[in-house]
Amino acid sequence: MKLLLLLFSGFKYLKFGKLLATGGTMLLSVAAYAFIFGWRYAAGFVLLLLVHEMGHYVAARRRGLDVGAPVFIPFVGAWIQLKRLPHDADTEAYVGLGGPFAGTVASLACYFAARETGSDLLLALSYAGFFINLFNLIPLSPFDGGRITAVLSPRIWLAGVPILIALFFWRPSPILILVAVLAFPNVVRAFRYDPSLPENQAYYGTTLESKVTYTCAYLALVCILAIMAHDVHDMLSAVRR
Repeated sequence: MKLLLLLFSGFKYLKFGKLLATGGTMLLSVAAYAFIFGWRYAAGFVLLLLVHEMGHYVAARRRGLDVGAPVFIPFVGAWIQLKRLPHDADTEAYVGLGGPFAGTVASLACYFAARETGSDLLLALSYAGFFINLFNLIPLSPFDGGRITAVLSPRIWLAGVPILIALFFWRPSPILILVAVLAFPNVVRAFRYDPSLPENQAYYGTTLESKVTYTCAYLALVCILAIMAHDVHDMLSAVRR
C-alpha cells in the first residue's frame, strides 16, 4: 500500500501538458498493441509499463531530480526524461532501481490476482511484466540494470554484452539492434574506464554500504523475476495445450 501511495503521489508533480502527452502516447500504444493482442491485453500491458516508469519518476523526484512525464512509443517501450542528471552513481542506481522494483510489484499483483481468479489474461500480463523487467536488468547501460550495477563499476557493463548477443541469436529482433547501437558508446566507456581519474572517483566513489545494498537488491530482483518468468511461462504453456 505504501508503494502504491508513493507511485500515485508522483502524479501530483505532473502538469496538465505532461499528463496530456503521457495520456496521448499511452492511448496510441494501446491502440497499436490492440491490433495484435486485443484491447484488454494491450491496456493491461501499457499500464504495467506506466507503473514501471512511475517507479523511476517517483525515485527521481525523491532524489530532487527534475524529470519529465512518461512517454510511450508502440513496440519500443516507454521512458522518462531526466532534465537534471544524477550527480553520483548512488543516485543513478536509486532511480534505476525504482522502475524494476515497481514493475516487479505490479507483475506479482497480476500473478496473484490471476491465481485467485483463474484469469489467463492476468497470468499472461504477469509473464509480460516479469520478462520485461528481467530484460531491463541486463547489466549494460542504457538498461536499468546498467544504471544499478554502475554503482560497483562501469566495467560490469562488459558482462552485459554477451547476454545481449545471446538474446539476439535466441530471438532476433530489430529492437535488440537498436539497443545495441544505443549501448555501444557505453561499452566503449567501460573499456576506457579509469577508476583513478578524479571525475570517476567523484561520481562512482560510493560507500561500501551503498554498493552492498544495491548489489543485494539487484540480485534479489533478478532471481525473483527469473524464477517467476520461468514458472509462469510453463503455466501458460500448459494452458495452451
